[in-house]
Amino acid sequence: MSFDPATLVYDARGLIPCIAQEAESGEVLMMAWMNAESVAQTLETGRVTYWSRSRQAFWVKGETSGHVQELVDLRVDCDRDCLLALVRQTGPACHTNRRVCFYTSVTGGAETELMAPMEG
Repeated sequence: MSFDPATLVYDARGLIPCIAQEAESGEVLMMAWMNAESVAQTLETGRVTYWSRSRQAFWVKGETSGHVQELVDLRVDCDRDCLLALVRQTGPACHTNRRVCFYTSVTGGAETELMAPMEG
């Protein structure tokens, strides 16, 4: 059965959330938005491509930073309104130079930073 990105459920802006997870470790890296064309580009090239809402442009992860996400598998959730990209991540996934975007814990009403930015 062939896959058609048009069969996914997009929001009013034509976007769908995509969670990136390290394929080997299962570590949740980040969440970003895709549209039908960025889904198609990701599947075609094997390089995870998002839609930047702030720039209104395609964003190939690692294109400028070198912190590439190589697609291993793209999964669709049961409602077809969220994606999970299993990736091989080179370097940090977060624009703050941290390994993951989810580096702040909220416990007992307090925020705790779980990791510092990576060196280099």
